Amino acid sequence: MGHNYLKSIGVGVAAGAATAAGIIAGRKVATTAKISQGHPAKHRMLDVSSNLLQPKYPLDAMSTYLNGFHFYADDMGRQVEATHFCIHLRHDLHQCVIFDSNEPDARLIGIEYIISQERFRDLPEDEKRLWHSHHYEVKSGALVAPGVPELAEHSYFEDLVTTYGKTFHTWQYDKEDFPYGIPQLMMGFTDDGQADEELFQTRDRRLGISTSDKRNNRADIPNPAVLAGANAWETGQSVQMRIEQVEFTRPSARQGGN
Repeated sequence: MGHNYLKSIGVGVAAGAATAAGIIAGRKVATTAKISQGHPAKHRMLDVSSNLLQPKYPLDAMSTYLNGFHFYADDMGRQVEATHFCIHLRHDLHQCVIFDSNEPDARLIGIEYIISQERFRDLPEDEKRLWHSHHYEVKSGALVAPGVPELAEHSYFEDLVTTYGKTFHTWQYDKEDFPYGIPQLMMGFTDDGQADEELFQTRDRRLGISTSDKRNNRADIPNPAVLAGANAWETGQSVQMRIEQVEFTRPSARQGGN
């Protein structure tokens, strides 16, 4: 009886997993079909087939969903919401893709690399100017992990509070309805009074959270000292990407060029 009981549990678990997988696959097909509406038939067929049959390991590994805000490194008045999907690639490095929302038709707007304070400390001085600290984003409640239980979120941010991020947005969606232009360096808030409160209120209503509650719940997280070189804009000078005309270099004959 015990063997049969365990066997039946195993069958039940397998069936449940299969059902869940079927539901997820069904949702993926439905989502893909919805996004593909209006596309040529051959594109819709490719979208649905690839969604079901092609493994996408790097995307599947990006299991952490974070929501926060960035501003352009040379203009704090331009503030945008950023939805991150990240993987903790190794002990001192996270990598994230950034969208304008967590909807099926979200626009891909940028990338962010997140490193430990130890790794940041060893960066060249010129490189440090590209990075921002996360101490205020975490402590203020500006950065959240929607849907994650409070205890787990708190534990995650205890580690993230000491990290540094380098972020480039490839779509200036606050100005353009198309990804024109070149990547733009972004920064994070470092103190009260910098952020547009209406952005936070809109985000909080949509996600069903409270930034102020998050802030109160994280009061016990130690506030780290920010290492010199980060948040370069605080000096009154910043860096930003620009297009520059340069000479094109062709391979030499020794390198196998023609």
